[in-house]
Amino acid sequence: MTIVLIAVAALWGAAAGALLPRAVYRFSVPSGEDWREQCPGGHPVGGWIGRARCARCGPEEARLGSAAPVIIATALVCAALAAATGTRPELGVWLLLGPVGVLLAVVDFRVKRLPDVLTLPLAGAALVLLGVVALLPEHAGDWFTSLYGALALGGAFFVLFLINPGGMGFGDVKLALGLGAALGWYGWPTLMLGTFAAFVLGALYGGALVVVRRAGRKTAIAFGPFLITGAFAGLLIGAYAA
Repeated sequence: MTIVLIAVAALWGAAAGALLPRAVYRFSVPSGEDWREQCPGGHPVGGWIGRARCARCGPEEARLGSAAPVIIATALVCAALAAATGTRPELGVWLLLGPVGVLLAVVDFRVKRLPDVLTLPLAGAALVLLGVVALLPEHAGDWFTSLYGALALGGAFFVLFLINPGGMGFGDVKLALGLGAALGWYGWPTLMLGTFAAFVLGALYGGALVVVRRAGRKTAIAFGPFLITGAFAGLLIGAYAA
């Protein structure tokens, strides 16, 4: 049963990942700029879901971005979540939120921007969906801790933003609300573990860039991908331990 569940989750992740490249292309613009509405050839690009290809460009110019890495990453994320969570009902929430996390990580890594139209709905959806799951049998979390976790992590990141706006973006604060809700579902230790992992991963990446001389000690990096990766690691451990 577990193998079948993991396989189905991987297929779901691959299918969801195949729908993300167009959104990745359109959202990947620097802060303050409007979302992309045209391909490099100047043709309109409509919709947010689907392949990142322009039907009016020639074969050489049609591709707006590589879809394979996003598809593979989303499939692996969903498969890992299924392996850790098993048949508990919160798995449905993780499989819905996982592709959004991949999308946010890719966009932030590319342009250092976490769109509000993704981060804020992510937080709301996490709390609403987990609230529904809390009414179902065999769930392994607590909704109130999820709510408090969202407020605690969002509040902590807001304080960091006030102390050092150059080192912590306000998009990270809003992202922390949703990730705090997800991590808080499995309790405070999971929340602390996921947060700690995010800072460790970010520090290791920044240190590696300094070592290879691709950045200085004060160079700003996109923290969203590491916040999401750390939360993902914490969620896996929390689900296994639940």
